Amino acid sequence: MADFEISEMQQDTTQISARKKTLLLGRMIGLASDDDYRPSTASVAERAEYRLRKQQSQHQTNLESIFALALNYTPSDVTGVDLDPDWRYQFFQMAEQIHNHQMQDLWARILASEVVNPGHFSLRTLAVLKQLTLREAQIFEKALGMSVKINTEPRFKLLSSYRVNGGVKQYFRKNTQTNFRLSQFGLPYSSILTLVDAGILHKSEFETGLLASNEEIQLSLFNATIALKPKNQHLLFTYYRFTTVGDELCQLIIAKNENEFINTLKGLLAKDFNVRG
Repeated sequence: MADFEISEMQQDTTQISARKKTLLLGRMIGLASDDDYRPSTASVAERAEYRLRKQQSQHQTNLESIFALALNYTPSDVTGVDLDPDWRYQFFQMAEQIHNHQMQDLWARILASEVVNPGHFSLRTLAVLKQLTLREAQIFEKALGMSVKINTEPRFKLLSSYRVNGGVKQYFRKNTQTNFRLSQFGLPYSSILTLVDAGILHKSEFETGLLASNEEIQLSLFNATIALKPKNQHLLFTYYRFTTVGDELCQLIIAKNENEFINTLKGLLAKDFNVRG
């Protein structure tokens, strides 16, 4: 047992070998000395008790951080409601295991939102969010920054392309489909599959109906709006649709739009649409 005890000198080292990095994980299972605790002289039961105390302490710290953040998001001039007891219990059970500060911020916003207007975030959504890594959350934010709402639709769509479907002109075109080059702006297909695996996007692409050529279409992004008018009546969009869980999580993220992506999108659309905005 003594060979595995983690010293303070090792804990303070940043540039260390993989073996020593692995040894440092022993701090999480009671193999590091702390004040009057020495793992080399402790029994297995004592090491287990020490580990649980450390874990509970960290869980309490996580909850207190989320609670403090939630207070900042909770208005004092709006009447609050009592949370459903089962939802509240499950929320705290899951939230205590969230260590990353950015992810804690998401959980805090959920709690504040539910106190003001309950029912927006299901337990299923919380379960998905609990499994979401920071990297996956960043991919989700990137995808949301490229997504649009079409006209008055309440849900975001991640447009992937548009295509010509019918009409004489399609026979005189080399390509009837124009892709929106999502990978060029940091969202390759592997990232889309990551969101599919996380339960945020549906795997299959969907299509809109044919777009009316005599009506203007508005594509609303987070901080930009593009107005379109199809040049013919045989155009439609293909897109990825967020799952129910994804739609709920969309309420949490304030994504940033990239001007370069928006300008490229406008340029691609200009071939078959009159574009404003």
